[in-house]
Amino acid sequence: MVREIIALQIGQCGNQVGSVAWRSIFMEHGLNEEGECTMGEHDKMTPNPSYTKEVATAGANVYFSEATSKKKVPRAVICDLEPGTIDVIKASPIGPAFLPDNMIFGLNGAGNNWAKGHYTEGAELIEEVLDKVRREIEKCAAPQGFQFTHSLGGGTGSGMGTLLILKIRDAYPDKITKTYSIYPSPKVSDTVVEPYNAVLSSHQLLENSDETFIIDNEALYNISANILKLDDPTYSELNELVSRVICGITSSLRFPGQLNGDLRKLGVNLVPFPRLHFFLMSIAPIGSVENLNKTKIDIKACTTQATSNGNSYANVDFADGKILACALVYRDLELKSQDIDKATKDYQEKNSEGFVEWIPNNTKSSLISAPEIGYKLSATFCANTTSLKQIYQRIATQFGAMYRRKAFLHWYKGEGMDEMEFQEADKNVRDLITEYQDKQDAVIEDEEENSDEDDDNL
Repeated sequence: MVREIIALQIGQCGNQVGSVAWRSIFMEHGLNEEGECTMGEHDKMTPNPSYTKEVATAGANVYFSEATSKKKVPRAVICDLEPGTIDVIKASPIGPAFLPDNMIFGLNGAGNNWAKGHYTEGAELIEEVLDKVRREIEKCAAPQGFQFTHSLGGGTGSGMGTLLILKIRDAYPDKITKTYSIYPSPKVSDTVVEPYNAVLSSHQLLENSDETFIIDNEALYNISANILKLDDPTYSELNELVSRVICGITSSLRFPGQLNGDLRKLGVNLVPFPRLHFFLMSIAPIGSVENLNKTKIDIKACTTQATSNGNSYANVDFADGKILACALVYRDLELKSQDIDKATKDYQEKNSEGFVEWIPNNTKSSLISAPEIGYKLSATFCANTTSLKQIYQRIATQFGAMYRRKAFLHWYKGEGMDEMEFQEADKNVRDLITEYQDKQDAVIEDEEENSDEDDDNL
């Protein structure tokens, strides 16, 4: 039975990233811009006999509902507090495939103000959005959860996005909520109050999200400069990078393969403690399809690249942290599970010091028989690592510098917020940093007792 996922896109950034990801999902399932299946017997994507039109269509039902026997409609709810971004999606090639009723927008915008998105403007639209979500849920046979795409730096994606996550958590407590959250960076910032919005949003995600995949703006620019050699990358090029990793993570939900996963399996394997549900992602290979096709890349090179600092979508140093648990998703027609077992074992042995010692066998792997479009072999890496504390240290430091002087607070207070909420959010994020550090420093108790006895003998 297909286990459906409802996708929600909130705010300008969330909608732009989400629409690029949808375009890739359309292509991977052989759907044209109208949502009709065009996959033929001689299609380039289907050299594998097991990857047939029926398999692609069945997998598509995770993210698509059937409007007619031939046409599929994305299970998507698109919302923003201003109409501009939604108008762009409507005018895009895949715009007609979305349900117009599921596109909800306000007229005033959030003005980069988290409080506007969470308490005033966003709160006015939230019931309409929840009604559309309910209608989508009713079309599902066995829904497994919700997927959110939003940013934390602006007002709508952060404020209204976290409000929507809270409301859906209340309405559907047994469903998994996963978020693709784009974190702001001071190096590529275009908003002064980003630290406030990011800390307030992180506070909400800590309490109400089940799985949060971190995408760091700074890391995207680093990948563009260092690997793709782009001097001045456009937002569409950055969004393309994000769409690749979203397709990689969701491939195990959409296609058959050995050791298939779903949202709950991913969470059970990667979230050792409820609050530590933030994941670092990366993908390999990265580069133009033309260049990559000229060089042969094997599973060992692919694994090395996917688990390297340079390909990471979060600007953190792996050496300054330890991995609690991780997952590697390979997409290839010809790979065998023995190849994957060897590659993951070699990776874990080579980087044994980079893993916490109190979780044995903390690498999950899966093999998807449907390759990524344009790539013969690709690997997606997803890790729950204590290195992510660096991102929270960064935004907490910036938050503290502004909050000590009460800068810009009047904009938030004007929407009904209280200063206590800022203090609670700041404390919660700083507690998270401490938790990461504690888990990083933890050792097996037996070894601690032995070392204590050795000290006594000395």
